[in-house]
Amino acid sequence: MRIVGVARADGTDVASLSEDGTRLTVLCGLEDFWAGPEDRLGRQPAGETLPVETATLVPPVLPGARVLCVGLNYLKHVAEGSYRDQDLPEHPTLFARWTRSLTVGGAEVPVPANEEGLDWEGEIVAWVGRTLVDAEPDEALAAVAGYSTFNDITARRAQKLTSQWILGKNADRSGPLGPMVPAAEVGDLRDGLRVRTRVNGETVQDGSTAEMVYHVGETLAHISRTMTLRPGDLLATGTPSGVGYARTPPWLLKPGDVVEVEVDRLGVLRNPIVGSEYRLA
Repeated sequence: MRIVGVARADGTDVASLSEDGTRLTVLCGLEDFWAGPEDRLGRQPAGETLPVETATLVPPVLPGARVLCVGLNYLKHVAEGSYRDQDLPEHPTLFARWTRSLTVGGAEVPVPANEEGLDWEGEIVAWVGRTLVDAEPDEALAAVAGYSTFNDITARRAQKLTSQWILGKNADRSGPLGPMVPAAEVGDLRDGLRVRTRVNGETVQDGSTAEMVYHVGETLAHISRTMTLRPGDLLATGTPSGVGYARTPPWLLKPGDVVEVEVDRLGVLRNPIVGSEYRLA
């Protein structure tokens, strides 16, 4: 099962995407889905069906959801960048995205006018399916409703202006999300899913989730001891090595490029890069 959002005149519905990707079966409204995601995912889709080409797909994200992201979560990625000479932190480095920065596969991602280009960061998002307060790692992992392919596309100039990363991580439409696949169909990321990123067909990242320093259950449990996590919150789990800014010379995404992220069991997320004049498109 692959779960997507569908924009309607009166709000957002949640739908299941057919195996061949041509049809949608509507499950329920967005709020209803996140009121009981495990129940909804456990049912056979049986609602209205419609062709994909007639629908406007959007991330199935609640407006009030928190999008929490782990930085520096693969050792080779730490070693390739500007943090290579620092000790690995005891706790995960966390930053935030706003839901407005999120989009879907196929959406055009604009390069901000003051950036030379954008950087790719192929990774996986975990979707929280139950309320978590002071959770233990096993409890937190069991609360994950599903996973999606994600591209944490980054405006590096803005990110590097200060020690706070939020500006560079929230450029318009810079967070493409693939469909959510139920956790039961994905398994434990610690067993190793392959994460690959391609730019114009050339592989630039090729890693495994088995290389993660901070795993999903541990990280969600850590967060839950400070803030309550609720159904619909998201955790972006970090990227493997191979990002563009760390290359010699640096390689950034320019208008006309196409970036793809492919993750085992989750599928391919493909987005074209466009100029800043398309920011409001």
